[in-house]
Amino acid sequence: MTRDGGQQHKTPRRSSEAEQDTEVEPTEDVTQRKEQLDDDVDSILDEIDDVLEENAEEFVRSFVQKGGQ
Repeated sequence: MTRDGGQQHKTPRRSSEAEQDTEVEPTEDVTQRKEQLDDDVDSILDEIDDVLEENAEEFVRSFVQKGGQ
C-alpha cells in the first residue's frame, strides 16, 4: 500500500509572454539610495581597515574560539 498523502505537485507553465525580460530603468530615488548605501559600505570598510592597521593581532584573537564555543 502506497501513501502519497493526497498531495500532487504540478509545475506551473509559463506563457511565452511571461518569459520575456523587460528592462526597467532605475528611478532617481533608487539611484540616490544605491549611492548612499555604497557610501555607507565604503565607510564601514574604511573603519575595518583602520582597526586592522592599528591592532590586527588583537582583532583576530577576538574571533578565536575558546573551549567549546
